[in-house]
Formats: sequence, C-alpha cells, structure tokens
Amino acid sequence: MKAEEFADIRESVRALAAKFPGTYWREVDRERRYPTAFVKALTEAGMLAVLIPEEYGGSGLGIGAAAAILEEIHKSGGNGAACHAQMYTMGTILRHGNPTQKARWLPKIAKGELRLQAFGVTEPTAGTDTTAIRTTAVRQGNDRYVVNGQKVWTSRAEHSDLMLLLARTTPRAEVAKKTDGLSVFVVDMRDGLKRGLSIRPIRTMINHATTEVFFDNLEIPADHLIGEEGKGFRYILDGMNAERILIASECIGDARWFIATATEYAKNRVVFGRPIGQNQGVQFPIAKAYAQSEAAALMVREATHLYDAHEPCGPQANMAKLLAADASWAAADMCLQTHGGFGFAEEYDVERKFRETRLYQIAPISTNLILSYVAEHVLGLPRSY
Repeated sequence: MKAEEFADIRESVRALAAKFPGTYWREVDRERRYPTAFVKALTEAGMLAVLIPEEYGGSGLGIGAAAAILEEIHKSGGNGAACHAQMYTMGTILRHGNPTQKARWLPKIAKGELRLQAFGVTEPTAGTDTTAIRTTAVRQGNDRYVVNGQKVWTSRAEHSDLMLLLARTTPRAEVAKKTDGLSVFVVDMRDGLKRGLSIRPIRTMINHATTEVFFDNLEIPADHLIGEEGKGFRYILDGMNAERILIASECIGDARWFIATATEYAKNRVVFGRPIGQNQGVQFPIAKAYAQSEAAALMVREATHLYDAHEPCGPQANMAKLLAADASWAAADMCLQTHGGFGFAEEYDVERKFRETRLYQIAPISTNLILSYVAEHVLGLPRSY
C-alpha cells in the first residue's frame, strides 16, 4: 500500500480536530453559528497559509497539502467549509497578482490579520453561466472602478475582510468572445460596507454562512485589479479547478468518516444476539461505499498532482469533484441506513454530516453540469441545450 501523502500534516490536523469534537460541531450547527474558534485554531497553526510562499509568511506548499488538510478535517467529523475558500481563492492572487499586491495582502493573510474567504462570482440571473453576469465595474479616471450589481451564494461574506470579485468591465455586446471583458478585483469589504456594499444572509438547510451581496456605486481602487483587465475569466477558471479539487478532498474525507462510523456501529450494534455487521445486507453496502470512495480518491490525487505541476487539469479536477461527491453521498446514505432510526438522532452526528455532504451534489457546481462538461469538452459530443 502506498504511503500516506503529507503524513505529518495529516497527523497535525487530526490532533487539532480532536479538540473540536462532535459536541462542538453540533452546537455550532444548531445555532447556525460561524465556527470562529475552529477557524482561529487553524489559522494559528498555519494551516490556512499553507499555499502562501514562505517569503510572505506561509508554508509555500502546493494544493496537495491543502487537500490533505481539508480531507482530514472532514474525516475527523468537522467541516472545512468555513475556511476552504481562503485556500482556493488564494491561487488567483498567487498566480496572477503582481508583486505589490502579494506584498500588500499575503503576509497579513498568513498571520490571520486578514481573511480572504468570500468569492463573488455567481449571480441570481446567471447561475453557473459565468459569462452572463451583469455586475459591472466601470473605470473612472486613472485611480478607481465603480461597481454595481449583485452576487448570490457568496458564502462567508460576513466573516471575510477581502472578497475576490468577478465583474464585467466591457459590455458583452462589445467583445468578440463572451469570455472576454470580465475582470477580477480584490474588494476590501471592511471599507466597502461603509460606502456601497451590503450583505444579506441566506438561511439554508445547513450552517453554511452564505449570503447575497449588493454593490451600489462601490468604488474600488484601480490597483485592486488582478492581472489584466478583461482577462478575468481565465483567472477564475484556474481558481475553479482548485475549488473543484479541494471540495473533492472534503468529500473524500466525508466518505471516510461515514464508512468508519458505519463500520464501528455495525460491529457493536447487537440485534437478535449478534452484531448487525455480521449480516451481508449490512456488510456489502459498507464495502461498496469503501471501494467507491477509494476509486474517487485516486482521481483527486491525479488532479492535485497535475495542478501542482501547472499542467492542464480541467477534466481531472471536474471528474474528481463528480466522483468524490457521488462517493460521499453514497457513503452518507449507507451510513444513515446502517444506523436506522439512530441515524436521525443529533448525538450521532450522522444527520448533520448527511446534510452537509448533500450540498456537494449541487455546489460549487452541479454534478449534471460536470457530466455536460465531460461529454462536450472531453468526449467531443455535440453541445446540449
């Protein structure tokens, strides 16, 4: 068996996660509260700065290390959704920001003085059709842009200091390709809340701290533009590959938690004088979930290796997210079925994790859209409508 990648990091995450047991996560979930203590502990341990180069105060590691951290959080029964965006939005600044921007923001993010956890892309009328977004950023003079529009499903906006924002800087009717004319900015939300930015929480099935964000003549300094004006779609795609990989890693962690939890319960739950795990009707679904999750983990590993090597990885990142999300959902269903009625009891944590992992069938991208992407862009099938 291949040695575990990033074994030292995984061990550190497990030790930290042990300080935040199920009782902590149940309370946070019940109260729909942001897990501030957990995020603070991760920050102080340097885990949220794992991708930041050493010269800016981080660890300078690749996305494989970040994936290991998030997988272990979920495998330990926690939820990395409160902080995972800082890891995948980081890549846009790291790969496309200029030296001045990196020096301005990265050291403070590494120290925990700034949080970069909000990703403003999706809009109510555009959904996953990113090129159809209507939020605009209009250049005013040499020193600023003025932003107007709305974003939705912008998670953690209330708990972030900075937002990575995608806005249209050239009207869609004036560009040769619909992917042109989109630009990426870093928005200082602390300042923005005083002059044109507002946030409205969206209450959901799970404790995901997601929101709608509104921009009303919000002025952004021109030097907050990342890369070239009009080239932001390419930058965002690169960040989305990282997002797919890291979310897939969380799904693998969830699957492994469900499998371990179901296995332990099946060994110890005695009915009619013997453990229920002695019955093949209980054994087989657990074994199948295990095989499915291990296969998905191989695709996640392949995607991380390609990303860290700066190789094209769109198909692998998308398939990793698809397979891992399916594996975690299958494992969740199996775990709940294994527990029977007790699976609905809060104290077992199964119902909470069940709700949390269901999200990844539809977010950050629907599994159906991934299938469409694979069909069209990998297999060359006609575009569906």
